[in-house]
Amino acid sequence: MANYLVTGGAGFIGSNLVNDLIKEHKVVVIDNCSMGKVENLDHSSNLKFIKGDVTDYTLMERILKNKNFDYIFHLAAIASVADSVERPVETHQVNFDSVFQLLERVRKYQPFLKRFVFSSSAAVYGDESTLPKQEESVIRPLTTYAIDKFSAEKFVLMYNNLYGVPTCVARFFNVYGPRQNPSSSYSGVISKCMDCFEKMKDNSNVKFTLFGDGKQSRDFVFVKDVIYALQIISEHPNSLGEVYNVGVGKATTLLELFSIIEGILGKNLPVSYEKARFGDIKESFADIAKLSALGYKPKYTMRKGMEEYILYFNQNSKKI
Repeated sequence: MANYLVTGGAGFIGSNLVNDLIKEHKVVVIDNCSMGKVENLDHSSNLKFIKGDVTDYTLMERILKNKNFDYIFHLAAIASVADSVERPVETHQVNFDSVFQLLERVRKYQPFLKRFVFSSSAAVYGDESTLPKQEESVIRPLTTYAIDKFSAEKFVLMYNNLYGVPTCVARFFNVYGPRQNPSSSYSGVISKCMDCFEKMKDNSNVKFTLFGDGKQSRDFVFVKDVIYALQIISEHPNSLGEVYNVGVGKATTLLELFSIIEGILGKNLPVSYEKARFGDIKESFADIAKLSALGYKPKYTMRKGMEEYILYFNQNSKKI
């Protein structure tokens, strides 16, 4: 039974990770619940929840001084690109400063740590046109969010190289699945689409707002495949000091996505087309060869993932 610290552990990806870990391990979660919810976490004697902020450095120091962790997953972030544009200073404090401060405290107080895994984003690639995106592709970030994520990546790897802190980085592509909050400004197109279908029951005039022509593509990865990838990355000896794309290695356009969802539900999605937003990338999908070399193989196709997500959605809300 290992000891884990998961920052942002009550959020979408974090709660899915924590609920899997607490089946066999002890987990401390810190989350300020700005986007996550305690209700996302399963009840377990293996879980300790601390409501707090990763920018509260006194709190973080107390946590790291008083307990030895085997693994740390740093998922806490302001994850909205739109928020980063509106609130660049606050976003920088959370998405960069807190990472640096956490690394320094880990260096001082966690001599037995096996791995520190930092969650980054495919947003760091920006508008570089080469596909698929490789870990060594040219980085051309378009937003403060992407700049902060890439800068934090560099510090994470530097602490491995200079100070021997065992770190690695996971660059998430478009993650979807249970517990994704459709009301969050970060929420992906899939959860917003599902929310639209639900609202259509009570208001026939509801339409899904699509920015662009729908031909933009993304690498949609089901959250259970992400958790699977994180566990491989955290435990494999060859991942030390490395960056890994986490996706399925396949592009799906939004129009293809809508067709899959409509096919499962047997309902059409009314769409209102709006002008593409600044900072939105037209095409993106991952080269996952590096992660696959560690033994990773996605288990969920787009349709299989959507079927499981829709089942969860119907079990936890008014049925569509």
